Amino acid sequence: MTDYKNLKLIATSSPHIRSSESTQTIMRDVIVGMLPALGWAVFCFGVEALILTAVSVVGCVVFEWLYRKILHKPDSVADLSAVVTGMLLAFTCPPTTPLWTILIGDFFAIVVAKQLYGGIGKNFINPALAGRAFLVGSYAGIMTTWIAPQTAAPLFGGAVDAVTAATPMAYLKTGDMEGLKAAYSVGDMFLGKIGGSMGEISALFLLVGGAYLLWRRVISWHIPVAYIGTVAVLSFLFPKAGTGMEWMFYSVFGGGLFLGAFFMATDYATSPVTRKGQVVYGIGCGLFTVFIRYFGSYNEGVCYSIMVMNCCTALIDRFVKPIRFGAMKSDKKGAAEK
Repeated sequence: MTDYKNLKLIATSSPHIRSSESTQTIMRDVIVGMLPALGWAVFCFGVEALILTAVSVVGCVVFEWLYRKILHKPDSVADLSAVVTGMLLAFTCPPTTPLWTILIGDFFAIVVAKQLYGGIGKNFINPALAGRAFLVGSYAGIMTTWIAPQTAAPLFGGAVDAVTAATPMAYLKTGDMEGLKAAYSVGDMFLGKIGGSMGEISALFLLVGGAYLLWRRVISWHIPVAYIGTVAVLSFLFPKAGTGMEWMFYSVFGGGLFLGAFFMATDYATSPVTRKGQVVYGIGCGLFTVFIRYFGSYNEGVCYSIMVMNCCTALIDRFVKPIRFGAMKSDKKGAAEK
């Protein structure tokens, strides 16, 4: 018989399900998923792309460590979230971005958009996107100067002596499909032989990284498919020039759509938790992206569309929340109205 008097019982709070996954392992997978795009950026733009990414990562890590050290909070650098933010912010910048500029973006992303709200999991907006939006608003000239594809960026930033070129999104904005086809083919767009932000030019390598995250179950397919699918359908149905198929391919492979869909819109802290909510969220991101590209003054809409939907995440979760076991639909409606 069991000796219940000497049996040691340990009472702990929920949850009781144990998993080998942690914030650190998830972030490590995201870093691995971004390495193909980083490698292509270095191949296209030279060592400056690697230096810019490294400086951005170091800046984010240092700012997060300093903030939490000054406020006597537990150190969170080891979870690697600051490393991911640094890489993503560098990916959204031109390869000619001066190092001092990226450090300002790092500060805004880590301190203002993340740590002031409590740190990882408590921020309501994607820190890397917030940092990019701040840099675009503050240093528009730097953030909208692009160099020609396969052109090495000047060491330590700056577009001096570099060959500047229009990006595919600039052609799409004006509806110049003939000029776009003369400059870049669909194959160039897919592979990444185009001008643009250094980490978002290659749809192929971003797709490889996204497939890795799906295989590792770090993300699910709902947001990327809903996001990219919405942009594809709207672009096909409402082309500004050329055929619907041509306009769709150039719209999907151009800009930061793949980077945003796989690596930014899927951020755990700023996206819905339910599958239905993630589909709604992805469709919303796609709608805003197309609206901004068509009717806004800015060529690209991925950054701002995701941030807008970040602000809607809590509302989406509230109205697509599944019914608890044993509860009636009327109970769910009443809870949503409170």
